[in-house]
This record gives sequence, structure tokens and C-alpha cells, in this order.
Amino acid sequence: MDIVNPDIEFKRELSRMSGSNLNQCMQCGNCSAVCSLAPGDRPFPRKEMVWAGWGLKEKLIGNVDVWLCHQCGDCSTYCPRNVNPADLISAIRQKSYQEYARPRFLGKLVSRPSLLPVALLIPVAVIITILSLAGTFAIPDGPVDYSAFFPHAWLNSTFSAITLLFYGLAAWRLGHFWRDMRRLYPREERMKGQGIKIFQVLGEILSHSNFSGCGNQRTRKFAHMMVFFGFGLLILVTLYAIWAALTRNYPLDFWNPFKLAGNLASLMIFTGLGIMVFNRLFNRRVFGKSGYADWLLLGAIGLLTLSGSLVELARFGNWAIAYHLYFFHLVAVWFVVMYLPFTKLGHVFYRTTALLFARSVGRK
Repeated sequence: MDIVNPDIEFKRELSRMSGSNLNQCMQCGNCSAVCSLAPGDRPFPRKEMVWAGWGLKEKLIGNVDVWLCHQCGDCSTYCPRNVNPADLISAIRQKSYQEYARPRFLGKLVSRPSLLPVALLIPVAVIITILSLAGTFAIPDGPVDYSAFFPHAWLNSTFSAITLLFYGLAAWRLGHFWRDMRRLYPREERMKGQGIKIFQVLGEILSHSNFSGCGNQRTRKFAHMMVFFGFGLLILVTLYAIWAALTRNYPLDFWNPFKLAGNLASLMIFTGLGIMVFNRLFNRRVFGKSGYADWLLLGAIGLLTLSGSLVELARFGNWAIAYHLYFFHLVAVWFVVMYLPFTKLGHVFYRTTALLFARSVGRK
């Protein structure tokens, strides 16, 4: 006989984050019936609504189905009691970031608006410390030369070290996440699996095929693709810039193909973010509640991209505030990179891992 251990505080936190009154759910099953992504056996999100209503944290944290949901909002649109299952599933994912995040205090810093200044001060302090050690924490004379302010050797080495540290910790916790999914998934179903299908999952991610079934958010797929591929393109351009710096072929001129690719990537991100912000502000009934985690994600990516564009213009225009903009851009970049596993952007890791697990056990 299973023993039920309700976590009332967990239930209250989910209600606060999602804006859902879980006591109003009457288990009609509409949410699972209208979901185009829910498997035929043990469909979501009905069972998750039951578990959330009982505060069964141990059944929700590590539940693979929470990550198969793409929050298209169809379930919330057809919910007769306005419980908003999509927002609830999103809240469970947010709690999962906090649960798996290590060091845990960093997850808390980016989960509370009141702690945002502290979260910002950490990358600021790290960058100032590195600049002081490099002996370049001063505005250089002459034409704008960012490498004179933050030498490439110091920038590339410290940035790479911090990235490896934080993503190494994230990979370690993803191992715990995988074990929890295995523990919660029926053993007899796991035994029917056919192994990890990397290329199948990669195809789903690149094509955004799981967004296609959403009936109420047709623009969401396009917006997400713009940000996803724009961000990916920026990463490739950054890697090339690091290589160019190592081979002393940096900075790049305006008409360099990689510089043009970076500008195209920024335009793609601005387009996607613009659609996302518009929908969240003016179409709340369909797109659901936008919480702090949503705006932090959009704001961080937006400021990173905007500051990068301004830094480029400042270099070519030889602006007096170029180095101040560059410092702000570094803080934005390091903020996104350092806190990625702890914020909503962490779904890049967790959803991919969940999809790999789901397809390996034949969950479709």
C-alpha cells in the first residue's frame, strides 16, 4: 500500500507561482484530452493536477512528463474551472531548477526578485577582480580597443573556466535528474525501451516539431525558433571570435561574414523576443501568467543582445562610453552563462535530457 505524504507548503508555492487555485480542479480530464503531446497511456497533465492538488512533491520533481509539455496553453484554454494547468506545469519546472541546482543558493538568488541585485553583484565582482588582477581596470587612451581593457587571454581563460565549472555542476545534477526519472517511471515500461535515440531527439529540437500541435499559440513556434537559432548562431560567432583572437585576427571588420552572421543573429533574437513580449502583455488569456522567471529570461537575453549590438556600434563609432557599455555587456553575458542552469533557460538542459529519456523508453 502506498503512503501519501502531502507537502502543503509545496502545494502553496505552486499555487503562488502559477496563479492556479488547485482546489478548484474537478478532474474532468479536459486538459489531457485536448493535449496533442500527451501519450495515450498515463496522459498528462491530469495526473500532475491530482498530484499537485495533494502536494505530492516526490511524484512531480523528476517526473518526465512535466518536461514533455511545451506549455502551448491548449489545456488552460479548455479548462472549465480556469485552473490553468499549463501555468502549473511551468511552475513545477521552476521548482525543479531550484531542487536540482548546485550550489543551491545561486538558484535562490535568481528565483526571488528581491535578491536580483545580489545576483547581479556576483558577476560584477568577478569581472572587477579579474580586471584588477590583469592590471587593466582603467579606461585606455586612444581609439576604442576592448582587448586593452580586458586582455583576450584573461577573458577567454577565465570565461572558459567559469563556464566549465558551472556546466560541470549542471551535468552532475542532470545525472540525478535522470535517476529520478528512472525511479518514477514504471519498471515494466522501462524494460520495453530501445535505447537512447540522440538523432531522433535532435531532430525534434531542431525542427520544433512538438510546437506544431499547439492550437492556440501559432506564433509561439516562430518566435521560439528565432530566439533558439539566433542564440545558437551567436554562440558559433563567439567561438569563432575566440579562435580569431588566439590567431591574432581580431577584431573583425564590419563586413566580415562572421560579423554579419552575428548581426543577423541579433536581429533574429530581437524579432523572437518582440513577439514573446507582445503575446505575454496583450494575449494573457491564451499565453497564461507571466511570472518573474519568464521576465528574467526575456530581460536577460534581451539585454545581452542589445548591449552586444551597442558595443559593436561603440567600437566602430569610437564612442566615449564604449568601455562602460562593454563592461555592462560582460556582466550581461556572464549573468546568462553563470545562471543558465538555475533559470528558465535551463530547460535547454533539462528538456533535452527528459526527451532523451522519454524516447529511450518509448514514451511518445
